[in-house]
Amino acid sequence: MPCFAANLSMLFTEVPFLERFAKARSAGFRGVEYLFPYEWPAEQLAERLQSNGLEQVLFNLPPGDWAAGERGIACLPDRIDEFRAGVEQGIHYARMLGCEQLNCLAGLKPESVAEEDAWQTLVANVQYAADRFAEAGLTLCLEAINSRVDMPGFMLDTTGKVMALIEAVEADNVRLQYDLYHMQIMEGDLIRGIECLLPWIGHIQFADNPGRHQPGTGEINFSNVFSAIDRLGYGGWVSAEYRPTGATEPSLGWFSEAN
Repeated sequence: MPCFAANLSMLFTEVPFLERFAKARSAGFRGVEYLFPYEWPAEQLAERLQSNGLEQVLFNLPPGDWAAGERGIACLPDRIDEFRAGVEQGIHYARMLGCEQLNCLAGLKPESVAEEDAWQTLVANVQYAADRFAEAGLTLCLEAINSRVDMPGFMLDTTGKVMALIEAVEADNVRLQYDLYHMQIMEGDLIRGIECLLPWIGHIQFADNPGRHQPGTGEINFSNVFSAIDRLGYGGWVSAEYRPTGATEPSLGWFSEAN
């Protein structure tokens, strides 16, 4: 079955963040991801990874002011310098944590910014990040996030838009981050979608729909989807990025079944 990782921003939140690494290892995970590492010294996070025998599989570039509702700044024409500084910060953390790929959040397009201006800014910023990542030996992921429920106004809300961006950038180290939850809402037909997009998929995340909870709480047939991911030969990580309906450990029945 696929190589599963735990998203520590959503799982094991019963304990403080730095204690979640041990919780993930104890539950049987070998890889972890989380939204952002920047609140903690890279050395401290690296020690948690090493002491628990865990691999850092992904994190996001700095998103702007997350607490104020920003969800990435890559499409914002007046934030280019800040975006580039975030690329350098992301590269630093990636090197310290032994992480080979990072995700770039496109951001929410302000009403005051024309669609074309936002798109051209996004293309230029992703091109810059891809070039810097190539120099550092890293992969840049781009995620489509649903605009119907979670992030109205998000610039990249379909796989088609992500693929158009990848085509515009023309960099060998840019990949699609495919989130089952978001794409079930926006597109459906998950297995066929993964099959068609597999050459460009660099990372997969999942949660059930509706609710963004653990497998078995919604409409997605995860047994079939996980089997298809395995059958198709996907070799990357598949990360649990869901909000448990209660404590985390009782929500991991899907993990036991898959293993």
